[in-house]
Amino acid sequence: MSPRTGLLLGVDIGTSSSKGVLVDPAGEVLARAVREHAVSTPHPGWVEHDPEDVWWRDFTAITGELLRAAGGRALAGLGVSGIGPCLLPADDAGSPLRPAILYGVDTRAVAEIVELDDELGAADILARCGSPLTSQAVGPKLRWLARHEPEVYRRTKKLLMASSFLVHRLTGRYVLDHHSASQCTPMYDLAAGEWARDWAERVAPGVALPDLLWPGEIAGEVSAEAAERTGLPRGLPVVAGTVDAWAEATSVGVREPGDVMVMYGTTMFLVQVLTEPRPHPGLWGTRGVTPGSFTLAAGMATSGSITDWLRGLFGLGYTELVARAAEVPAGSRGLLLLPYFAGERTPLFDPDARGVLAGLTTGHGRAEVYRAALEGIAYGVRHNLEAMAQAGGAAGRLVAVGGGTTGGLWTRIVSDVTGLAQQVPAETIGACLGDALLAAEGAGVEVDVARWNPISSTVEPDPVAAARYEEFYRHYRALYSATADTAHFLAAQQRAAEA
Repeated sequence: MSPRTGLLLGVDIGTSSSKGVLVDPAGEVLARAVREHAVSTPHPGWVEHDPEDVWWRDFTAITGELLRAAGGRALAGLGVSGIGPCLLPADDAGSPLRPAILYGVDTRAVAEIVELDDELGAADILARCGSPLTSQAVGPKLRWLARHEPEVYRRTKKLLMASSFLVHRLTGRYVLDHHSASQCTPMYDLAAGEWARDWAERVAPGVALPDLLWPGEIAGEVSAEAAERTGLPRGLPVVAGTVDAWAEATSVGVREPGDVMVMYGTTMFLVQVLTEPRPHPGLWGTRGVTPGSFTLAAGMATSGSITDWLRGLFGLGYTELVARAAEVPAGSRGLLLLPYFAGERTPLFDPDARGVLAGLTTGHGRAEVYRAALEGIAYGVRHNLEAMAQAGGAAGRLVAVGGGTTGGLWTRIVSDVTGLAQQVPAETIGACLGDALLAAEGAGVEVDVARWNPISSTVEPDPVAAARYEEFYRHYRALYSATADTAHFLAAQQRAAEA
């Protein structure tokens, strides 16, 4: 059979924006589209999206814009990804029953995490599922739903995420990719590569589990109804899709064992490819994007959100602050920052951790504080890479992606702190490019993966700066332990003030 021809569409639903690309088989981005949106926080610790007003509205607007750019040229496939793991309860027809409960930033199910750990055994959960139960997991949120919104739960027949919601609406298929399913802890058996149905029945009785596919497998074709609603051609192949960070890793060629993606965004996220499960109590162990692959993942609660906050606080633009911070020597003239402004995810899993700025004097200015923030986040990246190495996943090749790679200062600091080189690809547009690549492979389009998004530069560590950061990193690790009790007390006071 001859290879399929045509252009590819990729659409990603993010936390604060959605992005899409129109790509040719050679990997050239022909058009881009972006839509901004907001999260809803109806109660402290709750973070939600309206699937109709955010996910579907963004998708139809982006695909409409990209279709106009295509100008009638043939399409070969469509790939989608989105924030995850999320919980969108839906009825038997796939209609949403409430707003989607987002990933680890939504911390409502703390009591249910403790309860399930006691019920199933925390060690057994880690061994079978590859991840500890945290706010990232879907299982505790399902139990929270059954307890606090029983009428919604009674009507819940399907479990959807951002990508699978779009796939269901476009094709009518009720599927979920293996990677996303492996973040439905404790309902997926990581080593077996299938639903842990005994535990799933205890966590989510009465909810039908979706069929499992790999992210690049064809889930179905655009239906006549979906074609009428979106303008997409009827019969267009749609792949299963996956969680955004894994689609982004795909977009930059992070596919071989030892490859690590370091994503510089609102939060810092790391994905490492493995050939076998490597459970670690401070990391997320998941299935990868392709059959037989596994990953370790790490995520900091805040990174780019801190630098955005500082720019607003200081009243300076990104370019000026970066230029000033670049003139400050390594160590920020004796400042050390803990970047736990919204608690911390991996490897601490401490929602009550808080930000600390140590060593401040009246001699410090905006440039020193801004650089200290970049350095603090870099120390957090090193902490996570060390946890991955402890699990048996020593980093081989690091690939830097995301908006934070712009300007070069942040990536240079991370390489100096970790002592590791980072490759920067030509395109850092994000997960939607990976969606298009998965669509191409799933639809049988002949592509040259090596040329799809080549590496454009490499950031090498400076040995002098790296040596200076060694002592700072030792104090960074000690500072959390020394201030944890105070941080937890202050976090409790903040919750009381918000109540």
